[in-house]
Amino acid sequence: MTSLNSHGVRFAFGTLTVLPVRVTRWDRETARTGMLCAPLAGLVVGVLAAAAGCLSLLLGSSPLMAAVASAAVPAVLTRGLHLDGLADTADGLGSGKPADQALRIMKQSDIGPFGVVTLLFVLLAQVAAGQQLYARGWADGAVATVVAAVAARLALTLASRRGVPAARPEGLGAAVAGTVPVGGAVAVGAVVVAGCAAAGALLGGYGAVRCAGAAAVGAAVALVLLRRCGRRFGGVTGDVFGALAETAATAVLVVLTFG
Repeated sequence: MTSLNSHGVRFAFGTLTVLPVRVTRWDRETARTGMLCAPLAGLVVGVLAAAAGCLSLLLGSSPLMAAVASAAVPAVLTRGLHLDGLADTADGLGSGKPADQALRIMKQSDIGPFGVVTLLFVLLAQVAAGQQLYARGWADGAVATVVAAVAARLALTLASRRGVPAARPEGLGAAVAGTVPVGGAVAVGAVVVAGCAAAGALLGGYGAVRCAGAAAVGAAVALVLLRRCGRRFGGVTGDVFGALAETAATAVLVVLTFG
């Protein structure tokens, strides 16, 4: 079991980040453990992104530049794959083509108009929300960045649960689709929401409620997109996973700007 957990953690970091972690096993059992550990990879990405934003403020830059730094780090740590997945998924959904043709559109190397527009507005929303949160104080911006990153990877855990098929027989989507027991996904979701509440409590006031609520909303929005993609494409793909992560992260940041 210890060996499996170790391989699962390696799987999570090796497939979801560019951190120098070698994936030593690639099977369904390891994929299940890896996707259960996905929020842990999100925690590391979030902490590094928050550190970049706080360092930017410490060096005298504006909240806007801190927000840009915090948005850039996750893109770098994922080689932009989540953003690329978001753009490809937007092109597939917007194409109006049958599922097989939409999947072919998503596999093309270029980005269509739906993808460009979606990327533009999502990145604008992330930076605008981050700017507002860092303007409140470095702690607000940092906590929001971490919560968004963890909630983004929670969306991947939920999307890997049993009952959600893969749209293609190959790729990351096929490797992890349906590997996570529903009970395990729910348990990880509860742990993540509780952890976000604990992080929000550091801000005082209603911070715990706001952060827990934001994480829950992020997961809910991702599930709505997952349902849409499942109906449209017949299941999930690696691109859909990227879209779910970016959608959840953006929803968390936007929710935290209110109140």
